[in-house]
Amino acid sequence: MRSWHQFRKTMARIRVTKQFTFEMAHALWNYDGPCKNVHGHSYKLFVTVIGTPIDDKQNRKNGMVMDFGDLKKIVEEEIINRFDHAVVICRDAPHHMLKNIEQMFEKYDVMDCQPTCENLVLHFAGRLKKRLPQHLTLYRIRLDETATSFAEWYADDNE
Repeated sequence: MRSWHQFRKTMARIRVTKQFTFEMAHALWNYDGPCKNVHGHSYKLFVTVIGTPIDDKQNRKNGMVMDFGDLKKIVEEEIINRFDHAVVICRDAPHHMLKNIEQMFEKYDVMDCQPTCENLVLHFAGRLKKRLPQHLTLYRIRLDETATSFAEWYADDNE
């Protein structure tokens, strides 16, 4: 019978996921539907990293791929604190939409792209990849915009 350590060496890559929620409003300028108007969503964000659990009895994180608290801190700093209860609009929107944005909204973000669910996922992946410890890989990001609509980003699709 194989020992735990032998088994661990052959089957050690593990994915861990943490879920987050935040509220955000956006407007899709030049869009041909009702989402061209400012409107909001209750987003659900799932962040998945992949790695090997730490195998060091002296390490306080022994047995973990990543401490969920550490992942939470990174996601909150890079995404939640910036986008929660913010209004997001594209920098390319007409001048009249951007002219008084700081007077109309206390918390806003002007992005270089249209703030669709798909582009938000790409933006979030870029921000998180820079912050993760080197021994981990960002595996997947899923952003639920509504109960029935979501976008996903997978590292495997982008190699």
